[in-house]
Amino acid sequence: MPARSIATATISFGLVSVPVNIYSSAESKTSVSFNMLHKKCGSRLKQQYICTKDGETVSRDDTVKGYEFAKDQYVILSAEELKALEEKATSVIDVVEFVPLAEVDREYVEKVYYLGPDKGGDRAYRLLSEALKETGKAALGQYAARGQQHLVLLRPLNGVIVMEQLHYADEVRPTSEVPVPEGDVKPQELKLAKQLIDQTSNDTFEPNKYKDTVRERVLDAIQSKVDGQDITADVKVGGEAKIIDLMEALKASLEREKPEKAEKPKASRKVS
Repeated sequence: MPARSIATATISFGLVSVPVNIYSSAESKTSVSFNMLHKKCGSRLKQQYICTKDGETVSRDDTVKGYEFAKDQYVILSAEELKALEEKATSVIDVVEFVPLAEVDREYVEKVYYLGPDKGGDRAYRLLSEALKETGKAALGQYAARGQQHLVLLRPLNGVIVMEQLHYADEVRPTSEVPVPEGDVKPQELKLAKQLIDQTSNDTFEPNKYKDTVRERVLDAIQSKVDGQDITADVKVGGEAKIIDLMEALKASLEREKPEKAEKPKASRKVS
């Protein structure tokens, strides 16, 4: 089944315009969700807004939106004011500059979309895709949608232009905020760690090898419950002892991941 476009836009770089369709790059299978029910009768519950000041239940019609500019102090904005603040959607992906794709750190990526050519945009689309591929560059630009202005990166993939929605610089936390105690890496431990990496490495990325086994297990258990069976936890008796020493852990990992050696074929006996 062909992908369905979720929006249209126009890539603008220089005096060239490329009309495109925007597609979701993936179909997210979120975690299994559960509804809140009334314990007495099993009916689904509704959420309510409760005023933190007087405890009164407030209907949606009696709510307004406000921005907290200081602790417990809000400025209230009307629907008209909120609409005036929204960035107007231009449907234009305005390319500002081209940068080396390898220089864009992956922590900036927030969402990924596929772009396909819209009517009349085939030639310009193929041209941009091939130019990006041969130069190793990516197009950096901005795109206004749903009341917000997004920073986006366009890169080629298998003849298709991929649009990555990026975080702005002030949204990404620096790695310096992560506490990492200083210390040395022991050469022997590093050697074993590199051996383990080499032993369990693959030359290609094969995502089809992996499945969300937790989600499958939960759904199977729920189906069992629907069929009238009780859900019970798996009880594991014993278990492997924890290895505290780092060297011992590395050695044990190498031994566990060691590929089975193929048996050498026996030499054929000569017949005189």
